[in-house]
Amino acid sequence: MSDPRRGIPSVDALLASSEFEPILKEFPRQLVVRVTRIVIEEIRNSLLAGEEDIEPDGLAYYARTVLIRLGQETMPSLRGVINATGVVLHTNLGRAPLAEVAADAMAAAARSYSNLEYDVELGKRGSRYDHCVKLLRELTGAEDAIVVNNNAAALVLVLNTTARGKGVAVSRGELVEIGGGFRIPEILERAGAFLVEVGSTNRTRLSDYEDSTKTGEVAAILKVHRSNFRITGFTEDAALASLADLANEKEIPLLHDLGSGLFIASDTLALPAEPLASDSLNAGADLVAVSGDKLLGGPQAGIILGNSELIDSLRQNPLCRALRVDKVTLAGLEATLQLYRDPAQALESIPTLRMLANTPEALGKRCEQLTAELKGLGVGSSIVESEGRVGGGTYPGVKLPGFALALDAPNSAEILAMHLRNGDPPVIARIVDKRVLIDLRTVLPGEENDLVRRVRQASNEGSGS
Repeated sequence: MSDPRRGIPSVDALLASSEFEPILKEFPRQLVVRVTRIVIEEIRNSLLAGEEDIEPDGLAYYARTVLIRLGQETMPSLRGVINATGVVLHTNLGRAPLAEVAADAMAAAARSYSNLEYDVELGKRGSRYDHCVKLLRELTGAEDAIVVNNNAAALVLVLNTTARGKGVAVSRGELVEIGGGFRIPEILERAGAFLVEVGSTNRTRLSDYEDSTKTGEVAAILKVHRSNFRITGFTEDAALASLADLANEKEIPLLHDLGSGLFIASDTLALPAEPLASDSLNAGADLVAVSGDKLLGGPQAGIILGNSELIDSLRQNPLCRALRVDKVTLAGLEATLQLYRDPAQALESIPTLRMLANTPEALGKRCEQLTAELKGLGVGSSIVESEGRVGGGTYPGVKLPGFALALDAPNSAEILAMHLRNGDPPVIARIVDKRVLIDLRTVLPGEENDLVRRVRQASNEGSGS
């Protein structure tokens, strides 16, 4: 019996064949050569192992197999997904999707040169830290502002500048973990400051902060907004305005890590009260740090607002260069901030705000349209009540009432959810009570056609048809 491996063509023979001609036109030759060698080796090993499902039927077989592998090799590791979880600021899925004008501004900045660090009027070097400042002053009432690459970076820069080698007073009830395993005490340490714990987990009074300043080792007071959890029951907290008076008396800065970055009144979103950056500044905070990609609805950025002298000292800190933001982010942030000049336009144009403000009635209508379309394609579903989430470490425990589609699973919810993920584009859904839920709150306008196509594909794959 002849060895089937003798029939395997050489790499050169395959590349010279008419079957490989369109492949070489579409992909770089070096990549095609590498993948072809891998495919040949895999086929050789499979034949040696006697695998019956490996039966090369000519050059077309090799071309098909190589083409599949090339598709896998060239697929971007970072790609778009359809978020059908109902979690608006889904950290694992990239948090805030951008407004169209912000995405356009970022693309424009990426495609060409810009005045990132050039003063066009004076014809000399400028500063990237001038961008967005005017808008941030206007929208928050801050004396000055600076933008770095995220809110954790903002906090590190603020602490390193105001309290390097010295103590920072923080309530024990605010020693939070901000995500990814990073905690406030560790950030303080890396920033070159040391933690001075005050009060208790559930009760911290103004007098606790005052006592901490008596030794002279405390160079700043840090107030951390508990945006990702709540403490209820027997609690007490020092008001920001009272802390501002104390900090002013002791001639040390009051720092407020606000985090969530809401720039619009929470009642317009039918959400519980959430402090705005302007509220913190009006209460007397010297520096306020917020995120750009949370409730603000912009690109990832850390925004520091407040006292002009302190902001200027942040700019002079050598660490600022390591934490600086790029031109693309600045373009997207500026375009997002422009929308806030008209709150009604911000609500309409910024996807995060639009999704948060979405009503159960509107979601129900979208569900009705989609379930009817799926029924026409032979895919069963039903409309069920659903509870979305804000996400992104904001509004802990707050539920967003609405409706979702519960898909009929040919086999199991887990298998259907897997098939939904393993397609183009991937659809990320939730499993609740052994049913796959498609929450349309976070499915963006224009994604419905892809969603329907992918649900149909996943249902057919799950049923084996």
